[in-house]
Amino acid sequence: MSLEAIQKVTEAEQAARERRAEAAEEAKRIVADAERAGRQLVQDARAKAEQEAKAMLADAEAQAEKKAVLASNEDFVLFKTILERLQEDGNRLCGLILKERNKDQERAERFSNAFFACLDKMRKEAQG
Repeated sequence: MSLEAIQKVTEAEQAARERRAEAAEEAKRIVADAERAGRQLVQDARAKAEQEAKAMLADAEAQAEKKAVLASNEDFVLFKTILERLQEDGNRLCGLILKERNKDQERAERFSNAFFACLDKMRKEAQG
């Protein structure tokens, strides 16, 4: 092999080594950039999750405080208890009226009128 051919092979090998070194450096830069971007995404996600958790905690605390205030008011608790019972009894009365319609339409009408009269009386008294 001639000196010129050896020199060209040497130059080609040197160029290939330089390209490999450049490619390795570029790969390192790409990996470093990806790691930085990944860390930033994790940091952003963590910050967002912390904000959401704080907001949810604040909402829960506000709701708990509101419930505690309402529960501490004896009149409110009594009102709520009586209203729930009244709603249950009203539902039962409606069921009886519907059941009675299948048996005796006239009696069902009297039941219904008595029920509405009671409701109207309670509405008038509550409105003052």
